[in-house]
Amino acid sequence: QVQLVESGGGLVQAGGSLRRSCHASGRTTFAGLGKGWLRQATGKAREFAAGINWTGGRTYYAESVKGRCTVSRDNVVNTVYLTMDSLKPEDTAIYYCAATTRTMFTGTISYSSAQYDYWGQGTQVTVSS
Repeated sequence: QVQLVESGGGLVQAGGSLRRSCHASGRTTFAGLGKGWLRQATGKAREFAAGINWTGGRTYYAESVKGRCTVSRDNVVNTVYLTMDSLKPEDTAIYYCAATTRTMFTGTISYSSAQYDYWGQGTQVTVSS
């Protein structure tokens, strides 16, 4: 089992930035897990935002956040990070970090929420206009 604990987020003004972190515990092979950040706006399906492979050498972003978003990880401290700039009201959502065993030790990034096995608690991010 893997426990994911998120921090960061909250209320941000449009045009501002946010930084979130997600610390994993409970499994010694955390370093091999693919990681992702997904989000869910009210009344909408959960959607992929950003993903990173186990080494951190490959990342992928949804079109909606590309150019404004950076995902990174530090396997020494078992933490993955998300930074978003130029926030828009449409970025308002509950943000989740997630981990998948399906792409362990590969360069593949999972784009579907169904492919993630472990989830953080989720944190509301509200962007005010």
